[in-house]
Amino acid sequence: MQKSILLRLFALVVIAALALAACAPQPAAPGGDAAETEGSASEPAGEPAGSGEQASFQIPAAEEGKFNVAFVLIGPHDDGGWSQSHYEGLEYVQANVPGVHTAYVENVPEGADSEQVFRSLSRAGFDLIFGTSFGFMDPMEIVASEFPDVTYIHISGYKSNGENFGNLFGAMENMKYLAGMIAGARAKLDGNPKLGYMATFPIPEELRLGNAIALGMKKTCPECTMDVRWINTWHDPIKEKEAAASLFDAGAQVVFTGADTPAVADVAQEKGKWGVTYDWVGSCKVDACLTVPYWNWGPIYAEITRGVMEGTYEVGWHYFDADSNSLGLLGFMEGDELTKGMQDLPPEVIEEVRSIMGKMLAGEFTRFDVFSGPIIDNKGNVIVPEGERFEQADLDQFPPGAPGLECKYCMYWWADGVTAELPETDG
Repeated sequence: MQKSILLRLFALVVIAALALAACAPQPAAPGGDAAETEGSASEPAGEPAGSGEQASFQIPAAEEGKFNVAFVLIGPHDDGGWSQSHYEGLEYVQANVPGVHTAYVENVPEGADSEQVFRSLSRAGFDLIFGTSFGFMDPMEIVASEFPDVTYIHISGYKSNGENFGNLFGAMENMKYLAGMIAGARAKLDGNPKLGYMATFPIPEELRLGNAIALGMKKTCPECTMDVRWINTWHDPIKEKEAAASLFDAGAQVVFTGADTPAVADVAQEKGKWGVTYDWVGSCKVDACLTVPYWNWGPIYAEITRGVMEGTYEVGWHYFDADSNSLGLLGFMEGDELTKGMQDLPPEVIEEVRSIMGKMLAGEFTRFDVFSGPIIDNKGNVIVPEGERFEQADLDQFPPGAPGLECKYCMYWWADGVTAELPETDG
């Protein structure tokens, strides 16, 4: 696979995201109820930014005498998933880091519109800008070269200039692996050893998380299989419900989502089956929600903000594990109770998940332990031999990897038990 594949893949992400046609979001500074903090058309928070007739974003104003931090969200701040988890991270920074002013712009499409938003925020005087979607990577890189005194942190990609443009992500594969163990045990107990995975875009992140689910699934249910549906969107409640229903109707007993809304659990409730939501701890609201692997961005965002303010943060490739306290799995964190769907699972399964979680939180079991050999793909090929393991470049990229970040094993395979073909990535 050539470098051009990665470029074409990113173009695919951009085109799909632009199809969301987000309209007229309002920026806000946190600190109270959303209705009280958002700007309005009659009282704009700052200058407009946008590159087309369908895109118009009110850019929030920086506050003089404060360290100004902006967050650019791919979806609405109250989406019940990915963007809401970042918004709550923003609120944490505001509450826990003295001397800061925080603001956000929501519903920003990947591509040219996001570039204009990053540029406008930089001109407005923001000191630190977080971009929270894969397709913000290249636009943010461009703007970072124009504003060397502003720090830019991109979530989920793989690029950094080592100066003022850095990369940030976390080992959600840890939580997906444990959730896969739970889902495999649930499906086995129900006598229907079939799982489903509703994936967003064909990028390494989605294959990585899907493979982590499958590896966990096989640990508790060797006979289990997992089907995959690609929906090519991060946030579309209707499409997410349709894809979830398709997987359930095709026979899946437990369905995972890689998208933003709790739709998968709502559909599971209707079907009498089980859903595993994602991103935000509050997304697991119905009895049919088996669990939720979720992000807790606040501590990491606060750490980075303090470091940038003090001049001690090293901009580069920042990938955190479970011992950061920024990842969680509902039912297995301090003070949690098991969900309804876990209460009758075999005690030995629950204890094994608890044991591995304890090791994760202690830094004794990491993402590289999840992807340690032997790993066999769904074609019977040895992906990782016994005694070897992935490195970071393998987790992040399709082969061959970016120049200077080449991967040995890479993330273009499906684990044993996955019944899907690999997605097309060459246009």
